[in-house]
Amino acid sequence: MSSAPPAGLPDVDAKEPAVLVLPGPVSRDDVAGLCTAARALLEGGGPERVVVCDVGGLGPPGLAHIDLLARLELTARRAGGRIRLRDPDPALLALVVLVGLSFEVEGQVEEGEPALGVEEAVETGDPAV
Repeated sequence: MSSAPPAGLPDVDAKEPAVLVLPGPVSRDDVAGLCTAARALLEGGGPERVVVCDVGGLGPPGLAHIDLLARLELTARRAGGRIRLRDPDPALLALVVLVGLSFEVEGQVEEGEPALGVEEAVETGDPAV
């Protein structure tokens, strides 16, 4: 007796990235513990090796936050992963760019890709690029 395969898609073991909530304000003494937590999350993570850092509660951005994010990214890179920011304040993103860093941001459109639901219009007579 044989049985037919189940209908539909096979189960996929899709894992959501691990989330590290960064509380605010963060002191210099907290940085080492947060880096240790990020490393532990990466070691238990899936093949994507990403830790999402929820930065929404950090408060007004400052250089201490930039230092924290840079150390978290360095820790993640050393563990073979990376961090992704969730809910960053626009001022924090501006400060990140100002100091020359770049981080992946959740929901941010990749460079060169149009945003979802946006179609690029072409007008007749435009020269081909």
